[in-house]
Amino acid sequence: MEKYKLGEMEEKFADLIWELAPIASGELAKRCEAEFGWKRTTTYTMLKRLCLRDLFANENGTVVVRTAKEDFQAAQGEQFLEEHFDGSLPLFLTAFSRRKKLSGSEVEELRKLIDAYEEGEND
Repeated sequence: MEKYKLGEMEEKFADLIWELAPIASGELAKRCEAEFGWKRTTTYTMLKRLCLRDLFANENGTVVVRTAKEDFQAAQGEQFLEEHFDGSLPLFLTAFSRRKKLSGSEVEELRKLIDAYEEGEND
């Protein structure tokens, strides 16, 4: 089990929890029945999987977030870069821009990110 890779339903379930948390586990099971057609046991099995990855915790019957969605997505991106581009963002951008031309606004957004990064380094 890889910590930052989720199956399709795990991702939908995690998104639901990020949207609703903190939420009583019983209420979450009801929402999953309505949303996904799951039985209560399925919800608790999926919840246990995501708790083992330290995304969420079931604390005294209340499901709480342990890893924010933004932090999880950042870690997914880092893992992807590491696995496919030796951790190199420039290599990724080079490969990406070969197939899809960046728009002027995307280039400007990247410039702003780099400028902000450089300004932060000089503090």
